[in-house]
Amino acid sequence: MTRKAAIVGGGVIGGGWAARFLLSGWDVAIFDPDPEAPRKIGEVLANARAALPALADVPMPAEGRLTFSKTIQDAVEGADYIQESVSERLELKHKVYAQIQAHAPTTLLGSSTSGFKPSELQIKATNPATIFVAHPFNPVYLLPLAEVVPSQKNDPDHIENAKEILREIGMYPLHVRKEIDAHIADRFLEAVWREALWLVKDGVATTEEIDEAIRMGFGLRWGQMGLFETYRVAGGEAGMKHFMAQFGPCLTWPWTKLMDVPEFTDELVDLIAGQSDAQSGHHSIRELERIRDQNLIGFLRVLKDTNWGAGKVLLDHDERRRTLASAPTPDTAAPLVLAHMQVLPGWIDYNGHMTESRYLHASTETCDAFLRFIGAGLEYVKAGHSYYTAESHIMHAGEAKLGDKLTGSVQVLGSDEKRLHLFIRIERDGALVASIEQMLLHVDMAAGRACPVKPEVLERLTPITAAHSALARPDTAGRFVGQRKS
Repeated sequence: MTRKAAIVGGGVIGGGWAARFLLSGWDVAIFDPDPEAPRKIGEVLANARAALPALADVPMPAEGRLTFSKTIQDAVEGADYIQESVSERLELKHKVYAQIQAHAPTTLLGSSTSGFKPSELQIKATNPATIFVAHPFNPVYLLPLAEVVPSQKNDPDHIENAKEILREIGMYPLHVRKEIDAHIADRFLEAVWREALWLVKDGVATTEEIDEAIRMGFGLRWGQMGLFETYRVAGGEAGMKHFMAQFGPCLTWPWTKLMDVPEFTDELVDLIAGQSDAQSGHHSIRELERIRDQNLIGFLRVLKDTNWGAGKVLLDHDERRRTLASAPTPDTAAPLVLAHMQVLPGWIDYNGHMTESRYLHASTETCDAFLRFIGAGLEYVKAGHSYYTAESHIMHAGEAKLGDKLTGSVQVLGSDEKRLHLFIRIERDGALVASIEQMLLHVDMAAGRACPVKPEVLERLTPITAAHSALARPDTAGRFVGQRKS
């Protein structure tokens, strides 16, 4: 059953939330009195549709249904989750909450506020227990972090439910255990922003030079290691203690102006805005968003390849989607559909088609899924045994293009204690794109030679082999390179 998310406030952040839910298969109802809201959100959605699928290695679910509601009541009625993203004015938020809870008093209600504490949001609320902070980061449809901040009036079970919903749409809910103005991340950003304003005002650096200092240096480190882990490495072999001993005294030196705020004058605003226009005014905001998204995809995919930082969230989300898919029955006399993939931007060549290496990648994904299915996955490998590919033959039968959704299936042609003979089909909408025939050997990794498979794996493999023996042998099984078609 498709669930519904209500988005109240359709600006940059609200539009990002709408895209995240919609592309995760939720129906989304948006309320925003701005007559330009449909156009603005449509542009955000176009960017999200081009970006978010590039982070997944399993197909995205079918997109939900988007509606623009004329009233808050229409938006929130029947919603399973509500996200508020109106302007940062407390009296406005209180007014909006009263209207929301008049029609959905028990529905989880997250606020995108970057500064207010949940206890402030809950003042005079009909049901304060459902209101909490769920503070995301722009672009919401790509960056996984959401700071989840409850107060003592929140039911812990409700907060856990909210965190699970955020995980379902691919986000990382960071549970902030103590209420504090601006939560965690924005307190760092405020300190950096304050110091940056002084550097510009005092003529030490321009906006561009400050941005270069971040993106050419510590920003790259922070993006994959954060603050404390970065400094732990900076301490060398002695670790964090050495770093603290070496640089701790600097904290008393007059390096920063963290407690001193530059006067916010028109002159300062013009200075900052003018430098910013000179820095990147030749790009439109939508162009900057697309450049940002492509750069973020590259960073996040690298982190995903190393199962590190935000990349781990993406891997976990892929695995969650795989787990939700119905598992095949081991003894079914039919090829086992075990992998669901889609053709990503990095998978295509200069012709716009899926490139050679990615057919083998698709085959590997399918084969790995089968090995996990019979109990020879990563834990089995860690214990010292694995299946090694001894031979492969790939035959191209069709073309796959950007965005195509592919399935990978396995037919077992034969197996014994040491060998596993597989026929893998990669298909698009039921049409064969490629077939890969593989012979695998079971190996004792420490000894470096073939050995009998463990009984628990053989117990799962044997009935599959028996069931598949009743299937017709594929016409292309046993082909060799250059063999003529019959």
